[in-house]
Amino acid sequence: MRRLLYVCAPVDFFVSHRLTLARAAQAAGFDVHVMTPDDGVGVAAIKAAGLTWHELAIERGGMNPLREAATVRFFIAAYRRIRPDVVHHVTIKPVLYGTLAARIVDVPRVVNAVSGLGYMFTGGSALRRRFGALLYRLCLGHRDMTVIVQNAEDRDFFVGKRLIDPAAIVLIPGSGVDLALFEQPPRRTRPMVIQTCRMLADKGVREFIAAAAMLRPHHDARFVLVGGPDPANPTSIPVAELEAAVDAGNIEWLGQRSDIPDLLATATVYCLASYREGLPKSLIEAAAASLPLVTTDTSGCREVVTDGVNGLLVPVADAPALAAAIGRLLDDEALRDRLGRAARADAEARFNVRRIVAAQVALYGAAA
Repeated sequence: MRRLLYVCAPVDFFVSHRLTLARAAQAAGFDVHVMTPDDGVGVAAIKAAGLTWHELAIERGGMNPLREAATVRFFIAAYRRIRPDVVHHVTIKPVLYGTLAARIVDVPRVVNAVSGLGYMFTGGSALRRRFGALLYRLCLGHRDMTVIVQNAEDRDFFVGKRLIDPAAIVLIPGSGVDLALFEQPPRRTRPMVIQTCRMLADKGVREFIAAAAMLRPHHDARFVLVGGPDPANPTSIPVAELEAAVDAGNIEWLGQRSDIPDLLATATVYCLASYREGLPKSLIEAAAASLPLVTTDTSGCREVVTDGVNGLLVPVADAPALAAAIGRLLDDEALRDRLGRAARADAEARFNVRRIVAAQVALYGAAA
């Protein structure tokens, strides 16, 4: 039985986006191990699935050279101890440092999931972007490696910058959704506009708050943010700023929640005002819940939404345009229904988790 190791930080991202995949790999006959940071709840879910868990010692933010070198040494020691036949890296530092360690230790097969370009390429300085490109060129080399990207623009970026061998790239659209979870009948009373995401500036949280402030005087609707801050991310919104928006009466902030299908069943419009995505699972979940979608005309988001077909596209970082699109949907029930039905049909056609999972498990080769 071949040993498959998943490496991901943070643990909640693995549980929400990769646990179904890990279970499928286990069912296919792999000896599945998972290495993540320890947060208690997520680790319990991994162990409850019958997977072998190992602690990942990693600092998600920061680029201190001494600490980063220690992280590489940690990966090398861990791979020598666990002795995986296949490693599937998820999130940026595992992808970079894990692949470098896998080459040093001679792990036979590496699969890397690049779920978006990230702050290193989209929000940092020119020096940071050059450093990021150098890291990719130095680290992403392995004799048997596949890199999964989620949209064509990211694929073209990595190929155009010569960061990854084009022959190693495969496009798989996201992690998929369990469509059955989002089939519950709607429970909509007072109109509700919802955005589920980490509380990051790059997710358009400030634009959502500003749009809510513009719309509230004219619409009797709730504007709800769901998700927690991410202090390791440079664009994390301060809690005090979120609480001030709540106190001003512009939004409700529910924090981190595990009942997303239930929340979406009570919503009227789904919004994701992100600046850039790989392929946002939150948007696909909302589509599966038959919600009309409002999102930005940017990479990843426009992979999910076709303007006027299953949702509305607005420019990035444009709160007035966001407010206008949301207001249009709040005012037009027939349009909401048409876009929502099309969103569900598209989710069924393209993002069924069974199809997505099967494509990824196939990358590992035979289990025996």
